[in-house]
Amino acid sequence: MKVATIVGLALIILGVVTFAYQGITYTTPEKIIDLGPVQATVETTKTIPLTPLFGGLALVGGIVLLVAGART
Repeated sequence: MKVATIVGLALIILGVVTFAYQGITYTTPEKIIDLGPVQATVETTKTIPLTPLFGGLALVGGIVLLVAGART
């Protein structure tokens, strides 16, 4: 397989995943109280939004690379 074909397939997969999930969610521990041996922590959930525009651009770019790689 050519490099353009592999990159095109990766971009298509990335675009489909972006449309499916529309964001990356992760949790971070946050220390609230620290009084010697007594400690309290809370897990905070944060989300990095992925716009559908990003997914669309990745999908179109992948298709273009796939077609361009097949022609050469």
